[in-house]
Amino acid sequence: MKVELFMSLSPSRFLLAGLLLGGSLLAMPARAAGDAETYRQLDQLMDVFERVRAEYVDKVDDRKLLEGAINGMLAALDPHSSFLNARDFETMRTQTEGEYGGLGIEVTMEDGVVKVVSPIDDTPASRAGVKSGDYITHINKEPVFGLSLTEAVAKMKGPAKSSITLTIVREGQDKPFDLRLTRETIALRPVKFEARGTIGYIRVAQFSKPTGPGVRTALTTLQKQIGPANVTGYIVDLRRNPGGLLDQAIEVADAFLERGEVVSQRGRRKEDIQRYHARAGDLAAGKPVVVLVDGASASASEIVAGALQDQRRALVIGERTFGKGSVQTLIPLTQDTALRLTTARYYTPAGRSVQEQGIEPDIEVPQLSDVDGKRPQMREADLRNHLLNGAKIGERSEESDSKPDPRFSATAESLKKQGITDYQLDYAIKLLQRLGRGGAKVALN
Repeated sequence: MKVELFMSLSPSRFLLAGLLLGGSLLAMPARAAGDAETYRQLDQLMDVFERVRAEYVDKVDDRKLLEGAINGMLAALDPHSSFLNARDFETMRTQTEGEYGGLGIEVTMEDGVVKVVSPIDDTPASRAGVKSGDYITHINKEPVFGLSLTEAVAKMKGPAKSSITLTIVREGQDKPFDLRLTRETIALRPVKFEARGTIGYIRVAQFSKPTGPGVRTALTTLQKQIGPANVTGYIVDLRRNPGGLLDQAIEVADAFLERGEVVSQRGRRKEDIQRYHARAGDLAAGKPVVVLVDGASASASEIVAGALQDQRRALVIGERTFGKGSVQTLIPLTQDTALRLTTARYYTPAGRSVQEQGIEPDIEVPQLSDVDGKRPQMREADLRNHLLNGAKIGERSEESDSKPDPRFSATAESLKKQGITDYQLDYAIKLLQRLGRGGAKVALN
């Protein structure tokens, strides 16, 4: 039976079967009995491959066909697993370590079009008014439908100072509209900070290699500017932060913790558990901390918010976060290609899975603006093929533990008259001022 099965495969089919199953060819006969149906399906895949090569209306590149098959396989798993060819691999490296020419926008693919997860602060996309939840249907008047996410992203990247036109479909607007943007060199400046009176404000836009050191520098500098004894507290703004590197999320949370677990990740097998703990030394010296989040705070942002919330180190305010609680591992395939594969879910110190559900704020604070109040928010649970929550440890009720503040009586119009353009930030500042007057320990316990 084993011999007959492999004899039925052509040399190219035999090789492809071995590659797709991830085993050595010499080991395949011993596994064949249990994988007979799988090999029959692979045989069908090769039938399609060879028929396309022979009869498709235009000559097709074999590499393009095989890469398409791989991408289709990974797209069937979840929205975050993908194959990185040489171009994608270099793009990912520059986005986490250096700089690149583009628009500064985090996107996903949904129903054949590009959907915006979040624009990055101070980039062409954010300045042009691109919003979370927008659909990009055309790039330079050419339809996106039919392109892979990788191809669409490649079209949006380009040399600095070059122009691009995006056609946007936005819920609540009757017609699509065009935005003309000029690409820039997107330099990674993920951390900004300033003293607002006696309050230290730290904005974290994404989690790349400079993020952890940037937060530590921010804390040190702010203490010098304000005076260590005069600091009322800190605001860590993670709104519209799409995430990034796990180690940088751990480093940021660690900066505010004296001890304790930051996050754990749990894989397919029970023994696949990794735990990450804070090192001694709270750089904020125990001062009150408020973390600002919204529906576009994702992944690494949720790790930080969940850790400081569970450790009772910070009050999390704003809106429920995005809900991306999965871990992607980069598996090199060749020198310049790799597989980005979802290998685990991560959990907060209290054992909560963030996947689908997100982090519920301690105090729900709406933005109360005319635009943001009417715009629907996309989250992980809205993405096709998203992972289910899968949490049995520390399961949460479907009901939110957060409680809207009864003092929300302001309107967008009344805020404008007061000169308040960011209600959530204004609320966080006033909350810290109250904590400073009334005692942080009582408020945070």
